[in-house]
Amino acid sequence: MGLFAGCNSFLGHSDTPLQKEPNKAWLFLFLTLTRASRGGRGCSAGFLGTRGLPALPPAALGGAAFRAAGWVAHAHRPHFLALHCQEFGGKNYEASMSHVDKFVKELLSSDAMKEYNRARVYLDENYKSQEHFTALGSFYFLHESLKNIYQFDFKAKKYKKVTGKEIYSDTLESTPMLEKEKFPQDYFPECKWSRKGFIRTRWCVADCAFDLVNIHLFHDASNLVAWETSPSVYSGIRRKALGYVLDRISDQRFEKASYFVFGDFNFRLDSKSVVETLCTKATMQTVRAADTNEVVKLIFRESDNDRKVTLQLEKKLFDYVNQEVFRDNNGTALLEFDKELSVFKDRLCELDISFPPSYPYSEDSSQGKQYMNTRCPAWCDRVLMSPSAKELILRSESEEKVVTYDHIGPSVCMGDHKPVFLAFRIAPGAGKPHARVHKCCVVQ
Repeated sequence: MGLFAGCNSFLGHSDTPLQKEPNKAWLFLFLTLTRASRGGRGCSAGFLGTRGLPALPPAALGGAAFRAAGWVAHAHRPHFLALHCQEFGGKNYEASMSHVDKFVKELLSSDAMKEYNRARVYLDENYKSQEHFTALGSFYFLHESLKNIYQFDFKAKKYKKVTGKEIYSDTLESTPMLEKEKFPQDYFPECKWSRKGFIRTRWCVADCAFDLVNIHLFHDASNLVAWETSPSVYSGIRRKALGYVLDRISDQRFEKASYFVFGDFNFRLDSKSVVETLCTKATMQTVRAADTNEVVKLIFRESDNDRKVTLQLEKKLFDYVNQEVFRDNNGTALLEFDKELSVFKDRLCELDISFPPSYPYSEDSSQGKQYMNTRCPAWCDRVLMSPSAKELILRSESEEKVVTYDHIGPSVCMGDHKPVFLAFRIAPGAGKPHARVHKCCVVQ
């Protein structure tokens, strides 16, 4: 159960204490990705280990989370801190969920979070309801210096002032302060018990209304299938699901607002193009199953150099001879193969990526920089936004250089996904043109 792992969006970064800047509002959108660690290995790092955390004993888990919370609060001093979790409780959620409630309560009352006097926590813990269970968790912390914060009630269709700390779990479908949906099973029939879906909340800060959407899209089930076509069949599945979410949050049921969508998009590099580039001078050997004649492995060998193997590809194996290509200059040479977002260029924006692929890192606590050889490294974890949201960020950015889009823990184990965050500042009144429509300053 990791809270401050895989992060995807901040609003707030300053060396000046919050109290000295009463007219500045920091939004801190922080995505956390939590999964069970493979092989029972946890991440004993100074930050919270993202997907490795559920394998840790409760005491170690809490300690890591508290250290991470302290780091976030100290280093970025956000007024508004948002964390989005996917696979909350890990893959072995039936066993892990029993620790979740205690952990969350301890986190809310910890010294690290003592200056955050209001909080909303939404945990989809009801794993017995396979029809609705998404394993998503959304956490929102509001600093004591931030006044007049409102959250939208989707049922009453009005904003309500946020006070106190509240935790919601089990059947989130009946909670009017959010919208939650699990994608239909036919979106990804290969995965019988898929938990992919999204949670949407709406907020009003500094006269600025915006949606925060926690999202988890479908993964690549097989490296071999992903390699067959360009774009891959899995890319098409993700495109369909993301399009559904964007249509849903921008339909006519409610007033339109800027939105930030952050979580595990599972975006992958175009596998066929990457392999062709990495293995330009190699020859390919195909290995088939004796009984079915199905392709089970591809082996790429150099034409000379004693026929050295450069890449081996299986359903869950991507073993390339030189991992440095994914780390050199933060892997930015591979961004040309990161194409999945381009389909939504008119609806989703992103700041420039200057950090290495966020997945799949080793979950061995001594191998913080090492990628696992299970998948081709990719920027799965992202902070995306509507054009109006990007305009809002850049408007504040023109006043002070305070926007940061980066990852956390480059040298330490954070689980198989590295945290990714966006930190930015919203100036008072930045959303004033929309304040009349959203009636943000009216206490309901």
